[in-house]
Amino acid sequence: MDSLVLSHPEQVERLARVCAEAVPSAVLAGDPCFDRMLAGRPYRDRFRRALGVRRGQRLVVLNSTWNPEGLFGSGGGRDIVPSLLPRLAAELPADDYRLAAVLHPNIWHGHGPGQIRAWLDRARRSGLTLIDPVHGWRQALLAADLVLGDFGAVTYYGAALGTPVLLAADGQERLDPETPLAEFVRHAPRFGPQAPLRPQVDQALSGHRPDAAPAEFVTSAPGRSAMLLRRHFYTLLGIPEPAAPASLEPLPLPPYTPSTVTAPLHVRTRVRGTDVVIERSTEHPFGAAGDTHLAVHEDTRLPGDLESADVITREGRPDDPRLGGPGLWTAEVLRQHPHCAAAVYVTGSGTCAVRTRDHGMFELRAGAGADADPAAYASSLYAWLANGGTVSARGVTLRVHTAGGVHPVVVESTDGSTGRSPHNAAADRPDTGGAEPRQE
Repeated sequence: MDSLVLSHPEQVERLARVCAEAVPSAVLAGDPCFDRMLAGRPYRDRFRRALGVRRGQRLVVLNSTWNPEGLFGSGGGRDIVPSLLPRLAAELPADDYRLAAVLHPNIWHGHGPGQIRAWLDRARRSGLTLIDPVHGWRQALLAADLVLGDFGAVTYYGAALGTPVLLAADGQERLDPETPLAEFVRHAPRFGPQAPLRPQVDQALSGHRPDAAPAEFVTSAPGRSAMLLRRHFYTLLGIPEPAAPASLEPLPLPPYTPSTVTAPLHVRTRVRGTDVVIERSTEHPFGAAGDTHLAVHEDTRLPGDLESADVITREGRPDDPRLGGPGLWTAEVLRQHPHCAAAVYVTGSGTCAVRTRDHGMFELRAGAGADADPAAYASSLYAWLANGGTVSARGVTLRVHTAGGVHPVVVESTDGSTGRSPHNAAADRPDTGGAEPRQE
């Protein structure tokens, strides 16, 4: 053996204890994988936008290594993950959290992409994004607000980057008890799959105190691995090293992959004047204060869901000839689904067209500082109109409370209507919305 590349003197010490004759071959050369992530840190917001994470949303990245004792392992984990992910999607409001999964390449190879997607189909319809296990996991880790994982390297890298971590599978029997990873696993906060999930996630986020140990033991030469590795390679080759600085390939910007939730969403709203508090979830908020309605994507897996939907949504370009544009599509939806009260055609990241059965057609656009799902804006309008709101000729601005913030949404009529139900004999109300405070 010419060389055994290690990233930290602690590894040399353990090598000396188990195989002293290999120590002369040990070379300390840092960790190029971690160095690429360190170099990518300034672009965290870009990676988040590439994943479709909006301002105010928290990205939860689930990670599993490929061992049977891992989170997705055959020792029970494979049963946990397909049920855990839909529960997370149900218990974490859709506008406040995004979910992504990083599964080890050997999991994809061992089971096959088709089987993985079949196991996780329900979670994907609830908004889960599956991350490319070779080219995209570092960017997802940099974008994450929380890592929910096991004893694999991705979880440890997350902790080294200072990200909160919850451990769902520790695999201590797989680890050398003297390694820094084993020490980390012994003390990392635990995740209980059987307990309510949202309190655990919120506590991990609010109570996080970064641990310096993972970053310390990942590498003893942060940012220097390219230089150290190249110097060693040229020494082995016996030729002069180039004069130009050594460098690593920067992390590329991933393709834009926004979340599309095609599972039915139960929407809870509370209306006060032009303020609308909204929370959307795949789980019905039984006992929660406020009004509720059902919003269903047109691409739902079960067409019967559309027959009970109050609001039906889809995304598309305004000039898509297949759909006929917002006007034609929304009219067709209301004609085909008599129970539906509002058809929502999302035309961009902050815009949508809404045709209501009783109040006419409207265009919605995000105001300054707004950054939430336009379908949430549309559900807010639907609830506001149902509570007596009207839109004047000058339009109205709703204040949508979601994703930890307040999002101004400009609403304008596109067919000359006032937004007043023809069954409502009340006079048009002014721009402030006209909705009287409701008693919950």
